Parts: sequence; C-alpha cells; structure tokens
Amino acid sequence: MTKYVLKRLLHGLISSFVVVTIVMIMIYTMLDRNLIFAQDNVFKNYGNNEKTAYMYRKWEEYGYLDLLTYQDYLIMLQEQGELDEETRVKAASIGKKPENDSELTAEYVQKFQEYCDANGYTVVRCNAIMVSPKKYANGGAQQLFASKDYPITHRLITYITSLFNVDNIHYVDEDIDIGERKITFTLHDPVYGGSTFAPAIMGNGTYHKYLLYVDKQFPFVHQNLFTLNLGKSYAVNQGIDVFDTMTKKQGSYVMQTTTFPTGLTEESADDLHTAVFSYGSRETNKVNSDRFTDDYTSVNTFKNGKSKIGYSFSIGIIAVLLMYLIGIPLGIAMARHKDKLVDKIGTLYIVFIVAVPSLAYIFLFKAIGGKLGFPTTFDIQATSKMVYVLPIVSLALKPIADTMKWLRRYMIDQMNSDYVKFARSGGLTESEIFRKHILKNAAIPIIHGVPAGILGSIVGAIITERVYVVPGAGNLLTVAINQYDNGVIVGVTLFYAILSVVSIIAGDVLISIVDPRISYTGKAR
Repeated sequence: MTKYVLKRLLHGLISSFVVVTIVMIMIYTMLDRNLIFAQDNVFKNYGNNEKTAYMYRKWEEYGYLDLLTYQDYLIMLQEQGELDEETRVKAASIGKKPENDSELTAEYVQKFQEYCDANGYTVVRCNAIMVSPKKYANGGAQQLFASKDYPITHRLITYITSLFNVDNIHYVDEDIDIGERKITFTLHDPVYGGSTFAPAIMGNGTYHKYLLYVDKQFPFVHQNLFTLNLGKSYAVNQGIDVFDTMTKKQGSYVMQTTTFPTGLTEESADDLHTAVFSYGSRETNKVNSDRFTDDYTSVNTFKNGKSKIGYSFSIGIIAVLLMYLIGIPLGIAMARHKDKLVDKIGTLYIVFIVAVPSLAYIFLFKAIGGKLGFPTTFDIQATSKMVYVLPIVSLALKPIADTMKWLRRYMIDQMNSDYVKFARSGGLTESEIFRKHILKNAAIPIIHGVPAGILGSIVGAIITERVYVVPGAGNLLTVAINQYDNGVIVGVTLFYAILSVVSIIAGDVLISIVDPRISYTGKAR
C-alpha cells in the first residue's frame, strides 16, 4: 500500500506540474500581454514614453520579461569598478535623440547596446516627444532600456524552486546591523507579558520574528519557519501571495489589550506573532518607535471573520454531510421500492436537478428562501448563522441528487447478481440482503468520493459563492482570470491540481480499507 501511495503521489505531482506548465504556456504565449492593463487606472493616466516604460515595468512584474534600464546598467558597471560615481552621473544623462547625446554618453550607450546584444536583450530607445522646443509633451521624456522575454522553462523552474521557503537567520542583508543573528527558545512568550507559559521559538536576522508559537486559536500551535509561496497577486490582492490570500482572516478589526516590545500597553488589533522584518521601519515611523525595539514592525491584524478557505469549507463541508445524510437513505429507499411512489418522486427530483442549469435553480431557491425570510446575501458581520442556510442548501442540491441517482443504480445492478440469489435461497430476508450485502457493495463507488467531497469543500463553489456574495475561495480563480492576474491563476491552478491528486489517492486508500477484496499490493501475473 505504501509503495502504491508513493507512486501515485509522485505521478500526481508530475501531472500537477504538467498542468501548471500548460497554463503558463497559455498565459504567457497565447494571451495578449496588453490585457493586463485593461483595468489598470495608473496605465490610463500615463502618456507617450512614460506609458511605454510603465508597460515594460509591469510586464517584468508579471513575469513576462527581464527588464534592464540604462541606469541599472551604469550602476552595475560602477559596482564592478569599471567607472566612478562622477562618470556614471555624467553618462546617465541621455539626449532627447541619439544625436543629442554627449560624447561620453554616446560611448556608454554603445557599450549598453553591445552588452544587450551579447546577452539576448532588445534595446528600446524612446526619443523625446516635445510640444515646443523647450517643453515636453505629457510623459514625453526620453527613455532607454532593454528587455528579454523569459523562456517558459525559466518561468517554471523559478516557480517550482520558490514554492517553499525556509526562514533563516541570514534573511536580513549581512550589511545591516541588527545585532547578534540567532534563534532563541522561550517558555514564556513576551507577547503575553513574559509571565504566561507559552513556548515560542524566535529569530533575529530571520524574516519572521516568531518561527513557532502557541496561542489560543485553532490549531493552537503555529509556525512561520516553512512558508508556501503559490505566487504573488498583482491585481486581486496586490502584493500578497495566493496562499495568504486564501488563508488570511477577513472582516472587521478585533481590538484587544496589547503589550508591545517596548512595554507600551494599549488597545490594538495588531497580531505581534506575525511580525516580519522591515528595514528602517522603526526609525522612520514614530508609532513604530514607540511600540517596537527593532525593525520587526510589520504585522497582520486580528479580524473577526474567517478566511476565504474558512468560509468555503464551512459551507462546503455541511453540504457534503447533507449529501450523505439525505442522499444515501433516499437512494436506498428508491432502490428498495423501485417504480413505486418514493422512486418516482426521487426520479423527478433528480431529473429536475440534472435538466435545469445550476444557476437557474440556485436563483430559484434564492428567491424562495428570500420569501421565507432567509438572508439572500452573505454578510461577514452578521451574528445570525441564518446567512449560511441558503448557500448550503443551494450547494447541496446537486450532490444529493447525484448520490441518490448513483446509489440507486448501483444497488439495482447488485440486486441481479448471483450472490443475491444465493442469499435469498439461504433464507435471508430482503432487509438483511440489502443491509449486509447489496448496500456494502453498492456503496464502494460512493465511499471513493468521500475524500474528494471533503477536500473539494476547501476550494469552494464558484456559482454559489457568486450568487450569495460569499467571500470564499470559490470565485478567486474567476476573478483572477477577469483581471488577468497571472500569479493567482497559476497558484490557484496548482492548488486545485494537488488537492485533486490527494483526494483521488485518499479515495483509493479508503475503499481498500472498506473492502478487503481491493488490494494495491498484488503482483502482476
């Protein structure tokens, strides 16, 4: 079994990365890269050469290309000792047109061109755009830079190698004086005033101040030593990693009495356990200098809502429970009373759910629920749990119908099997035959789908969450596609693919436990 699971897991991971590769190819080679500016208001405010330069900067940010400006090239030469500060400053001033360059500038522009040609860059020079001999047009200043498109292999390798990050004491630049770089262990977390028993591992020189800590929130023990980087968002949640976007809490701030490292105590929503290093943040900010003793000042806040995954899972897991609690008994009843009233009513429900588009019946039940007084729009701040009712019901309708349909079919197929005839001849009642034999065999395909149902709850339901405005993970991918947020598209795709692989393997393991006849250790004959 272990060998089988590891083999399937390896094949699944390879398949997941193949999917990511295909998605990257589609995004970076088949889609017009100008689409990322469709909803970019900053882009719309730029003009002429500034707009061109902004486009290239954003393309670099989105992972399309590597951008090298003429200024960066001169700084590189200075760092290599090939020119001094004074020469660099003089050479940096390019003319409105190539013929207006000084002799020194022309020399280094030529060197820049030669360097770019040798390294596969394409040089872009935008001549000045003037409205008069002495006045630039809006955004018309001269520009000089070079770009090189990344090959798909580079993107994929970079993405895979940066998926996991292990924090360490050398994260902060060695040139920055932060005192002794070390990792310390304490039984009394300073966040709790140093008097409460709360073990914690803290770092200095690391990105996170707290590498491992204990608090009162599930699962009670938390860590920042290993982080998952699915990809940074540039539009949906700008600057935030996809995984953080899905797992960070939402809602209003939760104020509580907080004791900061300086000893200052005040009402704050800051979660000190999330502190990360931000160079110079203490000296340049009076609030930070009053609260913190070092540059670990950038913190998240406590909020009263769930994360996107939290809302999706809360709704999805209850829908899964309803699917089995309602679908299985009704499926059994339909099979046992084939062609009778309960079977006809169940079949009518199944046909309705299958025939009517999901969006239509979700809106239908939303209208019915609204008439009955249930909230039709999800509200994070709502204290009543009634806001969950309609999303859960709408999400459970189709899975219940599918469970009824397939269980009925499997059981009817089993009723005609030889072992059922032998059981009847042996004197077993119909009730015993259904309970001990038919149901056990018919339930195997249903049981295989249990892990998929549970893990599928994490990713949410796109249509249901959109209709009821649930702030879950379900519509994250569609929003990212609409906004051409490449980082989110790739990250969510990988997340979905890995969950699918895990759910299939878990289903295989589960049915082998339920039915001993199924074995993954047998040798080929």
